[in-house]
Amino acid sequence: MADDEEDEGPVVELGDGPAVEGVPLAQVTSRLHFGIERSEIVRREGDTAIRTPDGPRDLSDVLAESDETYFPTRQEFESTVRAVVGTGPVPTE
Repeated sequence: MADDEEDEGPVVELGDGPAVEGVPLAQVTSRLHFGIERSEIVRREGDTAIRTPDGPRDLSDVLAESDETYFPTRQEFESTVRAVVGTGPVPTE
């Protein structure tokens, strides 16, 4: 019976569907080192549009809404960004 299930193929085809604007926050975070100052993040990645529940937003705009000036860890950076943009489904085109 296991062979019959393998022949059916995937239930959901990958690669088709509407595009999602912006890049995942994790992709931006992976390009940074921590501890890092907000000004350095803005200099390096500020013009990068990240995915948010309200659509893509430039990282520099998101960080401008935060009072944090230094991020000692990846987790603190990501939680600060999520506190500004929120969490939830990302809209597609």
